[in-house]
Amino acid sequence: YGYNNPDSGHNRNYDPRNYRSEKKLAAGLLGLLLSLFAANKFYLGYMKEGLIQIVLNIVTCGVASIIPLIEGIIYLTMSDEQFDQTYIQNKKGWF
Repeated sequence: YGYNNPDSGHNRNYDPRNYRSEKKLAAGLLGLLLSLFAANKFYLGYMKEGLIQIVLNIVTCGVASIIPLIEGIIYLTMSDEQFDQTYIQNKKGWF
């Protein structure tokens, strides 16, 4: 599901330097560029959190769009393996 699972046993020569997340870059850029629409939440499959973010953006006249912006920065600065562990496997919805 959208990531390279090192524990799957399919890749016995696993090297963490070669690990690449399939969703990290896109989610990070969506958070930075389309934070007003919570696009990063929808891309990662967090529908409830995405709708909450859109409502917050409407109620606060866009001020709450800082949240996906910060999340985009967090996504891009963490390692690919850590991103997949946190947001793909464990489904952490916020920050």
